[in-house]
Amino acid sequence: MPRATVIGLGKSGVAAARLLKREGWEVELSDGNTSETLLQQQQQLAAEQITVKLGQSLELNGANLPQLIVVSPGVPWDIPVLIKARQLGIETIGEMELAWRNLQALPWVGITGTNGKTTTTALIAAIFQAAELDAPACGNIGYAACEVALSCRTGTETPIQNQKSKIQNCIDWVIAEISSYQVESSSSLAPRIGVWTTFTPDHLSRHQTLENYYNIKAKLLHQSELQVFNGDDTYLRQQGLSAWPDAYWTSVRGKDFLISEKGFYIEDDWVVEKLSATSAPEPIVKVSTLRMVGEHNQQNLLMAVATARLAGINRDAIALAIREFPGVAHRLEHICTWEGIDFINDSKATNYDAAEVGLASVNSPAILIAGGEAKAGDDTGWLAKIHSKAAAVLLIGSAAPAFAKRLQEVGYYSYHIVETMERAVPRAAELAKEYQAPVVLLSPACASFDQYPNFEVRGDHFRQLCLAWAGGGKLQYNLILSSSL
Repeated sequence: MPRATVIGLGKSGVAAARLLKREGWEVELSDGNTSETLLQQQQQLAAEQITVKLGQSLELNGANLPQLIVVSPGVPWDIPVLIKARQLGIETIGEMELAWRNLQALPWVGITGTNGKTTTTALIAAIFQAAELDAPACGNIGYAACEVALSCRTGTETPIQNQKSKIQNCIDWVIAEISSYQVESSSSLAPRIGVWTTFTPDHLSRHQTLENYYNIKAKLLHQSELQVFNGDDTYLRQQGLSAWPDAYWTSVRGKDFLISEKGFYIEDDWVVEKLSATSAPEPIVKVSTLRMVGEHNQQNLLMAVATARLAGINRDAIALAIREFPGVAHRLEHICTWEGIDFINDSKATNYDAAEVGLASVNSPAILIAGGEAKAGDDTGWLAKIHSKAAAVLLIGSAAPAFAKRLQEVGYYSYHIVETMERAVPRAAELAKEYQAPVVLLSPACASFDQYPNFEVRGDHFRQLCLAWAGGGKLQYNLILSSSL
């Protein structure tokens, strides 16, 4: 029996281990961490004859080496043990690549980009599902890609079916949000339609250079049969037709801003389709039916509609999906309104560009909550947007002192270091009253890992605190807070 090792006991790692086990592999799953939750998972997987090693890193010593190593998305591709594995000739792939190998007979949509991936992916999946296609969203959103592979290949009940999906023995399309980490570890992944939403500096601590980061993203699009690009993104627009001559480009600014003779654009509140140099423009759906605010969401809409049309989906299904689409959790998500003040959760804004977009999309003046684990990047635009739109900034997490220093350097002094979300929410409510600000916005411009396992948990905590505050003011808020300590 061939041996495989899976690194990382998250959702993706567990799904990969189960898929390999079903395919006849002897599977070992390793994770450097340990906790009560991981110990429970260890026992559960042991019952499935999957060995789980906790609190230790993979070691490649001795003769009994695995034939395959599968890496979860959060595991760096260049850690010493993976470099050694490749030197030893051990095939090393990511969880997404494993799913692709099991599902490559199906058409895929692969969505990548620095920002906008999740909303675009969710909107594409909603449109496909409105067209009565079985098209689960997976990868960096929704299910792990290997969960979809598990569900598709068997008729047994899975977590996906428990969520009322129609998946049984096969599906129609795979709609995958694919991060640079997942592209990096996927050698043969080749979607039917590839979508590139935006490109700005991010993850450079892992990818080292902007060129390397770009090339990783570009690999997915080069391997896609059809390509859809956000033509309003400055960096992608500079690459243009010389780099991507056959792509479908989009623009919210109208036909004259298309850099190709084919693409999708907005004109007179309509998404307009032009599929070739000789075809007549055709209106597809009204932009105003989309409930989400902001120009960036119009860009996401264009790419989603372009993808749907290239997949042959009709206008009625597109209009239905867009009209009913609620938006994405943690991305400019309206939590509640308290005494006329809207509390908005933008926890998914984990870099400066996303946070700048978040702040630009809400009414001003706003009370901004920012901070966490800082990332490398250009904060100039974000700081300028704070100057123009934020009445006050509350700083949390390990980045708070550095952010305070940067705000001082640009002449902004209306900030408060509050350190934690528990302190940020009531202080934000008080400041919103003081400044007559209509919005309290959590848009951190940071990763969450200094205080939370991920941005979802951070956003959920913000939601809980806001609802407690809005539900009963200070008394209920303090009760909730004390019970959570």
